[in-house]
Amino acid sequence: MAFDSFATATLRRGALGFAAVAAIVLSGCAVTPTPTTANSSNSLATQTSRAYHGRFAVTYNDQNGTQRNAYGNFDWQENGDTVTLQLRNPLGSTMAIVTSSPSLATLELPNRQPVNAENTSELMQNTLGFALPVEGLRYWLQPSAAPNSRAQTTLDPKADNGRPKEIKQDDWVIDYLAYADAPATGVKLVNLSRTEPPLNIKLVLDQ
Repeated sequence: MAFDSFATATLRRGALGFAAVAAIVLSGCAVTPTPTTANSSNSLATQTSRAYHGRFAVTYNDQNGTQRNAYGNFDWQENGDTVTLQLRNPLGSTMAIVTSSPSLATLELPNRQPVNAENTSELMQNTLGFALPVEGLRYWLQPSAAPNSRAQTTLDPKADNGRPKEIKQDDWVIDYLAYADAPATGVKLVNLSRTEPPLNIKLVLDQ
């Protein structure tokens, strides 16, 4: 399909190379939900298991301020309040496994002892120099704004189901570039960007 070619080209252009440690790593009507968005929180509360598989491309600045690129495949598994994110290189080898729960975050690299921290952001920032927004992604991939902070949501004017085209939250801009074709549902291509520190993440979901 034309989209698959576009998505693959996007990933390739956004990723000129990668390093294993570095990889650990949507006009419409605007609405601003309050920090207690019942629909979002109830959605997670009643969803005990969720899984995504796809491809990623990341552009970021490392600890020395040098721009880097990384790409590969990912598996996301959600069980209750626990998220396990596995990143693999294009050849299929595991590059890193990140596990996030309310009380503990763990980062596992090949041939190294696991590293623990109180939360995923702290763990990644201290270990890699940047943090992947795992807590926000739990909601953004649904797609919806997270319930614990204010957000500006722009709906897709071409859709009748009120799906988001863009969400701005917690210094992130989440652009929903494509949704799955019927009868499939859900996000197909999403871009997440942040200005400071600079970080751009492209995800293609093969659901």
